[in-house]
Amino acid sequence: MDATLKHTPFFDLHKEKQARFAPFAGWQMPIQYADGAISEHKHVRAHLGVFDTSHMGRFEVRGSDAAAFLDYAISSDILTLDVNASRYGLLCRQDGGILDDVFAYRLADHFFVVVNASNLTKDYEHLDTLRSNFDVELEDRSGETVMLAVQGPDAIPFLNTIASAPLSEIPRFGAAYRTFAGVEALVGRTGYTGEDGAELFFPSIAAQQMWQYLFSKASSSGFDLRPIGLAARDSLRFEPGFPLYGHELSEDINPIQARLKWACEFDRTFVGRDALLEHAKSVEFRKLATVILRDRGVPREGCTVYNPEHGGQIGVVVTGMYAPTVDAYAANVYLENTLSKVGTMLEIDIRGKRKTAEVVKRPLYTPSYR
Repeated sequence: MDATLKHTPFFDLHKEKQARFAPFAGWQMPIQYADGAISEHKHVRAHLGVFDTSHMGRFEVRGSDAAAFLDYAISSDILTLDVNASRYGLLCRQDGGILDDVFAYRLADHFFVVVNASNLTKDYEHLDTLRSNFDVELEDRSGETVMLAVQGPDAIPFLNTIASAPLSEIPRFGAAYRTFAGVEALVGRTGYTGEDGAELFFPSIAAQQMWQYLFSKASSSGFDLRPIGLAARDSLRFEPGFPLYGHELSEDINPIQARLKWACEFDRTFVGRDALLEHAKSVEFRKLATVILRDRGVPREGCTVYNPEHGGQIGVVVTGMYAPTVDAYAANVYLENTLSKVGTMLEIDIRGKRKTAEVVKRPLYTPSYR
């Protein structure tokens, strides 16, 4: 294994579970376990799984201007966010390009912001620059904390049995503190799989204690908890249409192109707002679309997309895979806006052969909590 890659505090525990590792955003991360990614995907849809997401970045924002600062930095409305609630939003450049997608949790005396692992340094520097006009403190807590996501239809029933108070009392996208075997954790009723569940944030020194407690209690109470790797996490987020930075999102893509206009509150000022309003006036732009292969083939990132009518290149695959829940090979592609309509027939070059694909309605899977 590459000695330059970082390990989360759960690394040895993943090895005990027979994880297969691969580099991801500078980390040596579990990609899948012995049963394989498709089995893991189906298990989360039917039961529950736990994901080590400690590679992601975690910031604390404090100070009298904390709400106003994040309201300016993030595309969604943070100023009116209730205490003990969270919201998804985007960090944008002034030209509207997406620097990252984030989750912001508003707590009693501070905000907790979760960012993508690959963007941690960039995001911190961006926020640090923006805060010069605000009375706020910005702290990177990534090294001091870890993050586990417990997801699936059995996640909340299971966590209800082992937490100091039921998690079912926390509304979807809510946040609260709970204690597990003496370890206090911030619980976000959030996740990125299309299933109900929670994300647990707690001190790094308690990582092994919490992991072992979760599996021990699940075994003794009849819940089939399994560790889930990043491969299944990718397919689980893909089916309900959740974007992944570096694929559906980048600095060269704006929220309108990425179908994330709903995550932008334009009746307030935020970084990139004016550029996005101008962009929204145009009808000629790339737009994210989801396609299903009608011919046999596995679409992969980077495959070229063609218009079968005139043969010209019209886009590129940004995510492609087998989607287990719908039993289909599918992809996310960026196309000219006029070609992103449902029912449009396309061709994708897969290993030198053009395969027929059809633009379909998004998402492929409707989350169970909706």
